[in-house]
Amino acid sequence: MTNEQTLTYQTRLQLTFEQDQILQEYAYCLSGVERALYAEVVRGNKAVSRKNDFLKIHEITARQFNACRISLEGKIAAWEAGRKMASISLQLKIASLDKEIKNLQRNPSKRALLHLKKRRRETLSLRLAAIENDLKEGRTRICFGSKKLFHAQFHLEENGFSSLEEWKKTWDFERNNEFFILGSKDEAGCNQTCTAYLQENGELILRLRLPKALEKKFGKYIKIENVSFEYGYEAIVSNLLSKQALSYRFKKDDKGWRVFLSTALKEPEIVSRERTGVVGIDLNADHIAYVETDRFGNPVKREAFSWVSYGKNKRQLKAITGDLCKEIVNRALEAKKPIVIENLDFYKKKLSLKETRNEKFARLLSSMAYGLFFVFLRARAFKFGIAVHKVNPAFTSVIGRVNYAKRYGLSIHLAAALCIARRYQQFSESPLSFQRDVPDGKGGHVAFVLPVRNRMRHVWHFWKVVKQKLSAVLAAHFRAICIHRSLDPPLQSILVTGNSRLLPV
Repeated sequence: MTNEQTLTYQTRLQLTFEQDQILQEYAYCLSGVERALYAEVVRGNKAVSRKNDFLKIHEITARQFNACRISLEGKIAAWEAGRKMASISLQLKIASLDKEIKNLQRNPSKRALLHLKKRRRETLSLRLAAIENDLKEGRTRICFGSKKLFHAQFHLEENGFSSLEEWKKTWDFERNNEFFILGSKDEAGCNQTCTAYLQENGELILRLRLPKALEKKFGKYIKIENVSFEYGYEAIVSNLLSKQALSYRFKKDDKGWRVFLSTALKEPEIVSRERTGVVGIDLNADHIAYVETDRFGNPVKREAFSWVSYGKNKRQLKAITGDLCKEIVNRALEAKKPIVIENLDFYKKKLSLKETRNEKFARLLSSMAYGLFFVFLRARAFKFGIAVHKVNPAFTSVIGRVNYAKRYGLSIHLAAALCIARRYQQFSESPLSFQRDVPDGKGGHVAFVLPVRNRMRHVWHFWKVVKQKLSAVLAAHFRAICIHRSLDPPLQSILVTGNSRLLPV
């Protein structure tokens, strides 16, 4: 775990009409500075080099300029990360289309479908080439206010606008409804531009320094009283008293203004102890597999927590995930054991799911649920001093299914969680020579002989071969079930394994 972790808390402000107008003009001023700075960056100029000119032209302070620069750099970094993700996603889609096209070329009756697939591939190839060209040349394409809303002006009625003036009003609001204020531990109140003061009743007063361009109209400062945070109050006050940086983002919505306060929390004392065992976590499409081990790697507690993200909106999903992470961390805190999760590359995971056709899990990865769980889990574990460790996810499902599922009476997902825990504990992952029956994940099992292991190579090479053979055996098993489902009495399935022996299922 890192020594610090930045957390963000939010609250809604109680403002007068005059204060609302001042913040609105503040947002217009700094949003205009940020867009002008972006224009300079697009021209090839460095943002830092334009600081002195911007201070004079836009009549702002140096700290306000730095806040605009940091905010813009964050948006550019997010855009670049999104483009890289889009590039990987397009590459996976094109590779999948290539396979489909190759198969369709063998079937003359599928000429129409083949033509459509080729057109689709060409469209994706052009899109991929454009993205890679932007990344290569360092070109960014940011639309302040969103590209979707910008294009809505060409189809007003379809997007719920009665006139161009109504769209223009919404467009201006979306482009000028927030601003960022950068904090520093060396400044008074942990932030020179937005200084916080603690009142006797425990609430905060925020003294906001206005840009020089607004001083003649509204004065130098605006005070916002009775600011209280329902969550994170103790951490905010502690950092305020200990001179830790506090950064603010003011944002207006349909109900009024909200303020988001970000601050870095120091790592508390670690209470988890690895010598007594660990907690393994495995994420699945509709549940979380939880297995607690002792110091010998044996499971002592196990549970599958329901976690259905499909059909949930963002607030519902955050509430469900937050409650689940709270339960997991509380159990780890009670046992004083660290939590072990997989160190996942989401796009590689998507590629593997594409091969297995797991639509439910692919939908989970496509939503924000998968990453949201790890963010919530790490944040809560950090708060209570529970260490969170990551391990390589290679072949955990296969090893768990073959080695531990029948041995400990676990489902294949709980067995995977056990494998994750044991991997961190550095126990052997060698195959169990006596294992013959492997769960099929549907309440039954298949039987096949494990291939001979080459001890000159890493054990994961062996599990790679096992994974390939197991996939073939399971496919044959389920085909046999489908064929004989309508027969009475049901026939016994016979499978041909890798060593050409016939084994009953």
